[in-house]
Amino acid sequence: MNRLNQHAPAICLADLPATDGREALRLEYQWLNAGMTGAPIAIFLHEGLGSIAMWKDWPQKLCEQLGFRGLVYSRPGYGGSTPRAAQVKWPVDFMHRQAHEILPALLDVLGVDSAERARMWVIGHSDGGSIALLYAAAFPDALEGVIAIAPHVFVEDVSVKAIAEATALYTQGDLRTRLSRHHADVDSAFYGWNDIWLNPAFRHWDITDCLSSIRRPLLAVQGYDDEYGTMAQIDAIATHVPHARLAKLPACGHSPHRQCPAMLDAAILAFVARS
Repeated sequence: MNRLNQHAPAICLADLPATDGREALRLEYQWLNAGMTGAPIAIFLHEGLGSIAMWKDWPQKLCEQLGFRGLVYSRPGYGGSTPRAAQVKWPVDFMHRQAHEILPALLDVLGVDSAERARMWVIGHSDGGSIALLYAAAFPDALEGVIAIAPHVFVEDVSVKAIAEATALYTQGDLRTRLSRHHADVDSAFYGWNDIWLNPAFRHWDITDCLSSIRRPLLAVQGYDDEYGTMAQIDAIATHVPHARLAKLPACGHSPHRQCPAMLDAAILAFVARS
């Protein structure tokens, strides 16, 4: 049975060949509305502890409202994709590598051609939002638009504090049990994310300088009650990308697609319609 629900499209596996800079990888992925072959594609990039399963049915519901196909996948180290070896630590530029190498390689393997990419919307949450921004900056013509939900563009103290608190929840609380439902190797998922964000070298990570390369429509979304970041994140995006639109959601935390989906969907639908 599919991990989302028994009626959901099948989860498949894509093999990414090895390159000089990395080993071969196997990624789990899922097409939504696959029969709508002429429709634009929305690529969904999950959060730092996310996976296909953790999105639940929000990507499907959004694609139905937009009239889009959808592509959801688990990054290396997450879900049913190739796990991170226990001794491997993600490098400081791990999100750049996901945007510049892994996502383009997956699109190549799946046969998404240049014409389809030009009509593609990249939708990311949290770390996935940062990866979406980095992809849009690196490949400014290989997408139609980008939607970054609770993205990180630099490291804030509030983010580090919340991630440090997650360590205690994982080792002493029930977070490990809850996450294990969504990841084949739960320690791979958690410590890959936790270790790099708490690495002192990562405190200097900042992608604001590259954002000015983004030419396509950009919507940045942030909740006022986000425990992992402040409005300074999307305000910085607006400073570097003057054409960006901001959606600031009241009474909403770090996961708008779970906590306030109606507000988030309305903001996205209006933005895509304008664009």
